[in-house]
Amino acid sequence: MRLKMMAGALLAAAAPVAAAPLADAIPLESFAALPTVERPSLSPDGTKVAALVAVNGKQALVIASLLDPRQKKAMPAGEVDINWWRWVNDDWLVVGIGDTEQIQGDDIYVTRVAGVKADMSKFVPIHWKQTGQDADDLLWAARDGSPRILLQKQTGYFTYEDWYPSVWEADVSTGQVRKVVPSQTYVYGWDADAAGNVRLGLYFESENRRGVLYRTGGAGKFDKVLLKKDPDASIPLPQVYRPDGKAVVIADDGGRDEIYEMDLPSFTLGKKLFGDARYDVEGVIANSVGTDLDGIEIIGKSYRVEWLNPELKAVQTDLDATLGAGNAQILSWSRDRKKLLVRVGGATHAGSLFYWDTRQAKMNRIGWIDNNLKGRDLSPVKTVTYTARDGTQIEAVLTLPRGRAHKNLPLIMMPHGGPVARDHEMYDWWVQFLAEQGYAVLQPNYRGSSGYGVRFQKLGEGQWGLKMQDDLLDGIAWAAKEGIVDAKRVCIVGASYGGYAAMRGAQRDAAAYRCAISYAGVSDLSAMKRYDRQFLGGKNARRYWNKQVSDFSAVSPRFHAAEFGTPILIAHGVKDKRVPVKQSRWLVEELKKAGKTHQYLEQKEADHHFSRAEDRLEFLKASKAFLDRYNPS
Repeated sequence: MRLKMMAGALLAAAAPVAAAPLADAIPLESFAALPTVERPSLSPDGTKVAALVAVNGKQALVIASLLDPRQKKAMPAGEVDINWWRWVNDDWLVVGIGDTEQIQGDDIYVTRVAGVKADMSKFVPIHWKQTGQDADDLLWAARDGSPRILLQKQTGYFTYEDWYPSVWEADVSTGQVRKVVPSQTYVYGWDADAAGNVRLGLYFESENRRGVLYRTGGAGKFDKVLLKKDPDASIPLPQVYRPDGKAVVIADDGGRDEIYEMDLPSFTLGKKLFGDARYDVEGVIANSVGTDLDGIEIIGKSYRVEWLNPELKAVQTDLDATLGAGNAQILSWSRDRKKLLVRVGGATHAGSLFYWDTRQAKMNRIGWIDNNLKGRDLSPVKTVTYTARDGTQIEAVLTLPRGRAHKNLPLIMMPHGGPVARDHEMYDWWVQFLAEQGYAVLQPNYRGSSGYGVRFQKLGEGQWGLKMQDDLLDGIAWAAKEGIVDAKRVCIVGASYGGYAAMRGAQRDAAAYRCAISYAGVSDLSAMKRYDRQFLGGKNARRYWNKQVSDFSAVSPRFHAAEFGTPILIAHGVKDKRVPVKQSRWLVEELKKAGKTHQYLEQKEADHHFSRAEDRLEFLKASKAFLDRYNPS
């Protein structure tokens, strides 16, 4: 075992006796197993599906024929991350991969793309030799059946000429490339229309002027437009370029992200096309030719799509009428929108994956999302709202353990990662594991979370470790006042930013928590800021960090180990490329010096995303033992 107990002060309070287990309790191993299928995507002709699939406890990119289930090929992730993939035509995909390399003594995360043939017979690296750190930004893929893409990438590491990205056209079947737009100083991003014409570049000058380089057609000179002196000013960018010369954008001029028309080349907003009364627009779904919208994505209490395509809208209406609103989600579709992949399930179970040729009456189930749990209904999930001490309304997701009275329960406070992200009602294996052990789980969308408009997100600026932590404490107070939980039996648990919040909670608010569990947490914010600056767009990362934190040392748990007053389990993967493992190692070393009660689980093969079943299992076992000791259910 890599789990090491570190000497320290013992918890003084006596632990309550654990409740009796459920007669039909689900074994821990079922939650540790990887989902059978993740992020499935149909080929343009609708005959094949590509997805991450669990193979012997690890994830592999699998391409399977829907016409003949025996035809199935896999590409294991191995030592690299498979970050994304996209069908280019019926026979080829482009795949984005990433890994950490040593560059002049520093660990640098680098990304690349490769062409992968649908039968897995060919793997074609795309221009890897003349490539720098970031080289996986796909701008466009052909819609005419050809294997062509446009790729934005750095061509080196250390000079302006190769640091700022250029745009290349590539044939994914051969690896042949040609440069179509050279790099320009201060331009850190490019964009293309549906025809594959590079239309604009984003620039951020050293004097903090922001703007756009724009051209009206597929060739010619880029002109500077939309100059803004305010480096924080938002610049709405086209989601699609319409044939009439206008664009469709997501803009926050009304206080939250909504859909507008935009006039080009003036980049002035026109009429509002869509907005939700409470939540931000999450994204858009382009039509088959990329010139208008088929749908608008919104995450409210749960995820939904406002379909504009009449055929898909009719399909969704039929699904809602048959299965109940929110219980069926169209995940992927063929070029003609006739063949669909549909997930049927909800927040209380992983659900199943169906294939539906809409010209036929019947949907065919092609697999369970999770073969271990299948369609089993687990603990109930609902959205609640409470008021923080300064009057701010906080929305949260509350999961209550099945088979138990929902009164005076032990609580897991579980802040999400990001922090510019949010939780909503959805199936979550980690949350359901904790609920199965008998805990209520509260996931607050604390100030600074995304999805609730500009003002709410700005409330988080400068509040890392401060009011953002207060919002968690106020959630405990609300749940206790409602009689749902026992405020003396609370553990804070989280990953990434949530892991930071768990560290900070154990340090700053030890009286509120019997214990804390941090997975891949950040203990030194200044060091994390330096790490983030290595990536393309590092100027923006620096500005982001400076807005979020007013005093880096004051709110970094690494420098306050002597103040920790509650036991903490710290876990981290050595192969984590988002938050380096040294973030946890630093804190562990300081806690050891201070003689504080803690455990450390370092997983040699684990990454930031629990991508291996073996690592999930080890972490869940360690978590259960830790909770049983310090905050039993």
